[in-house]
Amino acid sequence: MYPIDWIILLSTIVAIVAFGIYKSRKQESLQDYLLGGNEASWWTVGLSVMATQASAITFISTPGQAYHDGMGFVQFYFGLPIAMVVICLVFIPIYKRLKVYTAYEYLEQRFDVNTRILTSILFLIQRGLAAGITIYAPSIILSTIFGWHLKFTIIVIGVVVILYTLSGGTKAVNVTQKLQMGIIFVGLVVAFASTITHLPDTMTFSDAITYAGGSDKLNILDFSWDMNNRYTVWTGLIGGTFLALSYFGTDQSQVQRYLSSSSVRESQKGLIMNGLLKVPLQFFILGIGVMVFVVLSHSKAPIFFNTSLTDLAHETSFSSQLTELEDTYTALQISRDDEKVSMTQFNREKDNLRDEYVAVLKEAVPKGETNDKDYVFLYYILNYLPKGLVGLLLAMILCAAMSSTASELNALASTTTIDIWKRKIIPYQSEQYYVKSSKILTGVWGIVAILFACYGTLFENLIQFVNIIGSIFYGTILGVFLAGFFVKYVKSRAIFIAACLSELMIIYLWWIDYVPFLWLNLIGCVLTITFAVFIQTASPTRSNMQTVEN
Repeated sequence: MYPIDWIILLSTIVAIVAFGIYKSRKQESLQDYLLGGNEASWWTVGLSVMATQASAITFISTPGQAYHDGMGFVQFYFGLPIAMVVICLVFIPIYKRLKVYTAYEYLEQRFDVNTRILTSILFLIQRGLAAGITIYAPSIILSTIFGWHLKFTIIVIGVVVILYTLSGGTKAVNVTQKLQMGIIFVGLVVAFASTITHLPDTMTFSDAITYAGGSDKLNILDFSWDMNNRYTVWTGLIGGTFLALSYFGTDQSQVQRYLSSSSVRESQKGLIMNGLLKVPLQFFILGIGVMVFVVLSHSKAPIFFNTSLTDLAHETSFSSQLTELEDTYTALQISRDDEKVSMTQFNREKDNLRDEYVAVLKEAVPKGETNDKDYVFLYYILNYLPKGLVGLLLAMILCAAMSSTASELNALASTTTIDIWKRKIIPYQSEQYYVKSSKILTGVWGIVAILFACYGTLFENLIQFVNIIGSIFYGTILGVFLAGFFVKYVKSRAIFIAACLSELMIIYLWWIDYVPFLWLNLIGCVLTITFAVFIQTASPTRSNMQTVEN
């Protein structure tokens, strides 16, 4: 990186952290620390909700996803606008009327404290793991660029986020996320514009679109019911709706964003803003990945983008096999440049060579991560952007990492403090005591996230990994909430047992890879409600009630 890149990167991060600490000082009450004093406007809510979801994983993994698999991933988000409407009409009015700090407080009022604690624990497990991955993602960048040890990089990033989240609570998260989203929007436009400038001289933007379409990168809609295909219109509309309902309606990292608003109306407007912008935003990010594919297809891009793994593999006895495949790939690129092979033939042969190369890598480094989707966009940034813009794009990715991780730590601390610490372990203390407890627990959860990031491994690519974690837990949690909202005769014992049974079955279905992970959200929700209704109907209490009523 050039000095100007360092200046842009470091000044952006320092300015955002300092601004967040300054604007959120003197947080003395729980309402101030956990809900930001209920001062957030609708556009603050909307940007904060978007920033919480748009982690560094979004900007590292999504372009790589499009580079390899095309635009079909956008179908994943088709259910999100539907979920926003439902949450605005059902969830928000209930939460705001009850004046809760966390979503799970409602469940004690509707069922009992055990149900509240169970759903809190399920949230803490899945969001604690996800927080580790959101720290891991930007650490890949810095460790790759600067040659730092990955674990050291994880610790540095984690400590920075912990400090400003701990100091200012929800208000620090909200005020910094507005700045971070501004930087992210600018960075995305710059990234897209740069891909156009790097197209071959003889290729127009229209030609690039035609080329991407001919390479099957623009196949957006898939209406099939193929259960082996993770991303179809139906998985997005059905499974995606239930995932979004649970994430935005019951996940405290999101609920806390709109609970901090000044009114029901402001919360609703903020979520509608997110519903209108999220799908176009993801479409645009995937479009950047497709354009990166076009640019790299006409240049000397490597056969495999995770160079740290290839360097490690070349230190083994498989080095000669790898070198032979690399030489074959170079010769194929020369044939393409000399127009001895068509681009269609080049892409087909390149994919075959890559499959062989990955197979050798797996033998050379059995524990290495041979999915390099998360390195594609990083390679493009470092090798194609001019000085100054590299710093801007890296600042964009690190801002996304900070915003999402801060929201997660803030929510983890809030849930632990309100739903477990204050409710069951040490009740009846002063507000100052619980504010202090929240700050300590922010640090504790930050350390947990750092440890998981240090010792967790990639599962496919990062954005899929986070969504898989959510899908394992979200369906059960959503089922508990929907039963509470709409199935009035279901009582606490039935819903508690149903949630436990449902979660065990979902973990089993995930383990045997029975269906694409998005469907786990629907299945978990339906199982929870079905089990609860069956158990309640079959229980003696329910039978006696019916007898008396008759």
